[in-house]
Amino acid sequence: MIKSMTGYGKSVIAIQHQKLTVEIRTLNSKQLDINLRIPQMFREKEIELRTFLRERLHRGKVDFSIFAEQSEKAGGPVLNKTLAYHYFTQLKEFASEIGREDKEDYLAIITRLPDVFAVAEQTVDKNEWDVLLQAVADAINEVSQFRSHEGSVLEEDFRRRIEIILQLLGEVDKYELSRIDRVRERIIKSLNENLSDMQYDKNRFEQELIYYLEKLDVTEEKIRLKKHCDYFLEVLGSEETAGKKLAFVLQEIGREINTLGSKANDADMQKIVVLMKDELEKIKEQMLNIL
Repeated sequence: MIKSMTGYGKSVIAIQHQKLTVEIRTLNSKQLDINLRIPQMFREKEIELRTFLRERLHRGKVDFSIFAEQSEKAGGPVLNKTLAYHYFTQLKEFASEIGREDKEDYLAIITRLPDVFAVAEQTVDKNEWDVLLQAVADAINEVSQFRSHEGSVLEEDFRRRIEIILQLLGEVDKYELSRIDRVRERIIKSLNENLSDMQYDKNRFEQELIYYLEKLDVTEEKIRLKKHCDYFLEVLGSEETAGKKLAFVLQEIGREINTLGSKANDADMQKIVVLMKDELEKIKEQMLNIL
């Protein structure tokens, strides 16, 4: 069963008094394009995280985010007492020198100076990282389910349209023989009207006519078109990541339909070709979203 490249997944965990929400959104793209938004504490794991996503999502534009929300138990910024005392002594000495020692609120000034309050650097141990990876895997599973659902809808549409193309192909037969007869009659009539007073080798004319009519034969195109459509349906039901392969098969289907149209030389057959192309274009539009 094929999958769409469109998907969404989410999971929530708690690490170090933080609520972490993992979100993954995927859209269609020719290649895998991963955009990460993660807290600083996970930056050293970015390459490993990208590899983890690449192995499981395969293709598409991926927006991956981890949102951190501090719990009430989480520790706040810590006062750097050594640095604060250093600022205090420096300010007091300077205030004494300019005669304003008793007129300044040193504490209010110090709390606004750089690095007096600092948030302790957070690191992630192996157990916490494993918990996060499991959360990412859970979100990926949701994305996969979303993609499978979208893919099943598209697969049903593709099968219906390929079946329509095959039905239209079956209608070619009823016009094919009469088309050849009409082309033959048209050529002979034109010859008699324009060259009635001239002598020509009728045997040679018949040979040339047969050669010309053979070029209008569409038997090979019908056989190849049928095989390509059958193969498309086969791949459709047997592979999950078949987008590129199916797109190539569609090119071959389009080539045979175009050749059929160029050889048709008949209004009724041209109408059939136009209807085939219409169904094919509708498949191509949706094929851009297949994994």
